[in-house]
Formats: sequence, structure tokens, C-alpha cells
Amino acid sequence: MKWRPIISILICLVALGGISSSLLSTSQIGSSADWEKRSLRPDTSVLTVVAAVNDEFSDSWETADLEVAPPAAVLAVMRRASLALHGTVPSLEEIREFGPSQQMVDTLPAENDLLDRYIQYLLADRRYADYVSERFARVFVGVEAGPFLVYRRRRFQLWLSDQLFANRRYDSLCRELISGTGVWVSDPAVNFVTATITDDSKGRPDLPKLAGRTSRAFLGMRLDCLQCHDDALGTIGLSFDEMSREALQTDFHQFAAFYSQAKISLGGVQDDYRQYSYTYLGDEKDKIVTPKVPFQSELTLPEGSRRGQLATWITARQNRAFSRTTVNRVWAIIFGKPLVEPVDDIPLTGPFPPGLELLATDFSDHEYNLKRLIQIITRLNVFRVSSRAAFEVTSQHEQAWTVFPLVRLRPEQVAGGIGQTAKVRTINADVSYLVRQQQQQDILSFVKRYGDTGEDEFEDRGGTITQRLLMMNGNYVKDRTRSSDDLNAAARIAAIAEDDEDAIQITYLCVLTRLPSERELHHFLLALQDVSAEQRERVLEDLFWTLINSTEFSWNH
Repeated sequence: MKWRPIISILICLVALGGISSSLLSTSQIGSSADWEKRSLRPDTSVLTVVAAVNDEFSDSWETADLEVAPPAAVLAVMRRASLALHGTVPSLEEIREFGPSQQMVDTLPAENDLLDRYIQYLLADRRYADYVSERFARVFVGVEAGPFLVYRRRRFQLWLSDQLFANRRYDSLCRELISGTGVWVSDPAVNFVTATITDDSKGRPDLPKLAGRTSRAFLGMRLDCLQCHDDALGTIGLSFDEMSREALQTDFHQFAAFYSQAKISLGGVQDDYRQYSYTYLGDEKDKIVTPKVPFQSELTLPEGSRRGQLATWITARQNRAFSRTTVNRVWAIIFGKPLVEPVDDIPLTGPFPPGLELLATDFSDHEYNLKRLIQIITRLNVFRVSSRAAFEVTSQHEQAWTVFPLVRLRPEQVAGGIGQTAKVRTINADVSYLVRQQQQQDILSFVKRYGDTGEDEFEDRGGTITQRLLMMNGNYVKDRTRSSDDLNAAARIAAIAEDDEDAIQITYLCVLTRLPSERELHHFLLALQDVSAEQRERVLEDLFWTLINSTEFSWNH
């Protein structure tokens, strides 16, 4: 019995030694994935599109006589990519594996093969599919709990994650959402329809809501603004092929009529032969509404169900609105702001910003490949340019993308970043289901308190006092910055760092994905001078807490 405490201490020391060697040795981190042996550069066709889009942006800058910020440092771009594709900051493991050597951290520009390899790694990880599927689910089915008996949002999001992880053709995925049949549990795509069913809808979807989501999500158009009246102000562009016309109330309801036959039966979502009727503004009684698309009606096919016809029309290669909308939404997910604002209001005939048409064409030409689209966008100069410049940055520079936009992190990104900083090792997406569920519940609880951005997540609502208080005093932050039985990053770093300078540098890398400045390093070295081991750990905890609560941590830059 008396030997047990000694044995326990020895086991702990051995464990700490193992942790220390694995964290501080760059050769071991990530070796199991064998990323070093993978091709560093995208294929030639990707690089060709990247060059063409870069040229369009360069030409626009030259025409406008705008200065351009210098390339960003590798670590800054790594942070942007991780936030965009995983919803969290890079781990120390990932920085050691994919980042530059410490001597080059602040000098190596973003145009290099390290980043290409890192992007490949991010896209191959399950966390990419889990995070991006949540972002797409917001526009497809919203964030509400929905009707319990016929709707399963979590099941839908998991299915969507599986599709993204397998890199399923995006046009095929969208057709299934629009025209799918079956039960919402075994055929999760139909939750796109059942999400709009209400208690008094008699097993029918809410047609205006469903049609509105369809037009915004897949066409980048706000047809739902025509629900009650014609577009007298000319804010909705239905002009096509130089033919200008006023958008009418009938345009919306004819579009909604494609969903009129969808119903809930014992077999789940099915289609019947029900007609759609509506009382238009100024009329005294209902009129039968015949389904009709608002433009390019020649792309519609006579056969198939109404929903099938709509799905085929929306995803037709000649329907450029579909490709443009997808590119714009993916761009918004990556940058935190869309190429065309608002994200769901893109004109049919332009003018379009640099890159949009080239990216849309490549997307449709290469089987609607989302991962390819992401590879292209993350290799563009506009993604790898610095957010800082030697010149005065004006709104014109920001709109022209000559600097990287400063954007507030989404609540999910804040929660994900906090969760990762508390773990020196990379958060593993392949842990047990129960662990993943607990992690997800913790994030959802934080997001609810922080302020969920809902479906319109690209509208900046500004910071709030509640958010600051939650960051400073909330349990989610406190539990991950203070010592506990489950060692946090500060405790781990205190145990394994070679010296105080090393501890401070690792802390900055974990939280802000950069090294401290000379001034910052000097300040915290003084705080760690001549303190006990226990006090040293407390100082590092305070440093962690301070950096997490800094403005820099809560913004994408």
C-alpha cells in the first residue's frame, strides 16, 4: 500500500514526459496521417482558375488605382482557414506540423506550399463536414426546433455532413432536398420540407416559407418579398437577356405552387394531385395558381413531379443563378462576408464583382465540386492578403478586397476557438459519439447565451454587453482556463515548457495563432519572474484568460 503513491507519481511523470515529447517534437505531430508525403500543390486546372481570378482582381485594382496590402503571414492564413472550415483556431499540434519554423513565423508570406498542404488536411478531416454542414443547414432549414413529430434537425445536419464529407455533387444534393420523398428519419433530406410544417397546416408545408427559402438558398433571390404585393420599387431584378420587367406577386406564388402537392402521409413526404389557390392583392376570391418559374422557363421539363421539375430547373447548368449563389455563399463562409452583399440578393444580369463568373463557370464545369471550389478560393491572393496595410484603408479598399476584411467571429467559431485553446492537442472529431455529443451540447449552450445569429448570419449585429460578460465570467470560458482535474492548456504548458519564454510563446500560439511581440513577451516575463510553481501556473491561466478575452481573439483577420 505504501508504494502506491510513489508508483502513481512515477506514472504521472512518465505521462508528462510523453506529452512533452509529443508536443515539442515537430517530427511526431501528425505523422500518423502521413501528410508530408502528399502532393503539396493543387492540380494544374485549379491553379489555372486561381491565376485567372487573381488577374481579374488585379485588373480591377489597377483600374481603380488602389493600393494592395502585402501578403499575410502563414500563421494568419492558417487561422483564417481553420476558422472557415473547422470553426475553430489551429491547435499547437497543427501549427507545429503545418506551420513555418519559429524563425520564419513572422516573415514568411502566405504564398507557399505549407498552406496548400494544410488546406488539404482541413478538407480531409471530418470536422470540415460537421462544421460547414451546420452553416448550410442554417439556410436550408433555419435554426428553430421545428415540428417535433415530423422534423429532426440534428438528423438532417448529420446527413448533410455525410454528404459533404463524401464530397457529393452539390447539384445532386440540392435536387434531393427539393424533390426528396420518404420519412424524415430514414430519408433525412425531406426535413427540408417538413421543417416548414405547422400544427394547423394539415400535413402540408408552409408554401410561402418553403418557396422563400428555396429562392434565397439556391437562386440568391428574395422572391418572398413578392408574397403580398408587386415590386413597385424595383428592388427585385427579374430582368433576363436584356428583357426588363417588373417583378410581380404572381411570380412568387407561381414559384411556390411547385410545392403545393407535397404532403405528409404514412410513407413520409409524398406528392399528390392537389391544386394551389391564392387570393391575390385586389382580388375577392381565390384563383388556381399554375406552377411557373420566374425566368428561363425553357429550362423546365414537362415530365416528373412538380417538385422534381423545380429541382431540375434550379440545378440546370444553364441556370447561372444556382452556381453564382453557391459560390457567393461558400465565399461568405470562408471570408465571413459574401462577394455580393447581401448573400441572397444577386442580380441575374450583373454587373458582377471580379471572380464571380469565373468561379461559377468552373464550379458547374467540374461537377459542382465544393471541395474544389474551396481549394480555389483559399488559394486566391485576396484570401492570403494581410488585413493590415501601410496606407489608409478606406471602404473602397475593403469593397475591392485589397485587404483582408475584419469580421467578427460567429458564436460557433468563438465557442470552437475557446474549446481548442484549452487543448494543446488537436480536438479529435473521431472521438466517441457520446463525447462528440457532449462537446456539441456545450457549444450549443454557449451559442444560445452568446446570441445565435440565426439564418441571417452574415449581418453584423455588433458586440453586446452580454457577450463580454459571458466571455469574462461564463462557465464555458472559466472551465477551460482554470485548473481542474481535466488539465487545461495552461496547466499542460506550465508542466512541459522549457522556460518562461517558451511557455508564453506557446500560449500565444494556442490562443492567437501568433508569437508575442517583444513588448508582450517582456511584460509577461516580468510577471513570471521569481514566482513559485503554483503562482507560475496561475499567471499562465491569467494570460490564457486575458488573450481569450482580447478583441483580437474574437475577430477574423
